[in-house]
Amino acid sequence: MSDGAVTEEQPLPAGAFSTWLDEMQGALRGERGSDVPCDGCTACCTSSQFVHIAPDELETLERVPSALLFPAPALPKGNVVLGYDENGHCPMLVDEKCSIYEHRPRTCRTYDCRVFPATGVDVDDDKPAVARRAQRWKFELRDDGDRDRQDAVRAAARFVRDNADLLRETPTNSTHHAVLAIELHEAFLPLPATPRPSPAGQPTPQREGEAS
Repeated sequence: MSDGAVTEEQPLPAGAFSTWLDEMQGALRGERGSDVPCDGCTACCTSSQFVHIAPDELETLERVPSALLFPAPALPKGNVVLGYDENGHCPMLVDEKCSIYEHRPRTCRTYDCRVFPATGVDVDDDKPAVARRAQRWKFELRDDGDRDRQDAVRAAARFVRDNADLLRETPTNSTHHAVLAIELHEAFLPLPATPRPSPAGQPTPQREGEAS
């Protein structure tokens, strides 16, 4: 387009893969939030998503009407879930913006749709807006380390898909699947090369400056 406008088909820069992965791991450990360049996208807020809110998220709970919350299935008392309206929209989304953004749930702070292209996991069929956004992200692979880490993440995703019965957690949806792959990927990294020992009977080479 001659005016330079960004269309919904153009790729979006997702950043350097290793930088993103380190930040994502920090977010999953609760050390930080995800820094997603949403640029006005509300796909995750309008895709019929249930949002978990933990009992320690007091500032969030103070700002979400209790009538919109219900007990979180299979979790201890005090854990609640924020549902969505008849259009699949988060009820805290007002005029296409989060009305509690500074106090949004931890689930929202850590959500990052870049996990899908990173892991190769397909977005659930009932979330087409998230799928359209996710397929546009393009990571930079700057060196062999980036490529090795991406390969490991995708190998972990395949393992989760094919061996769910061996895991302590069974993925409940595509986001959970992708997150498990991120958490498990280090087991799939290539082993570091080890120096081969000198042949028997051969002296070990001395470093410069060493006495003989």
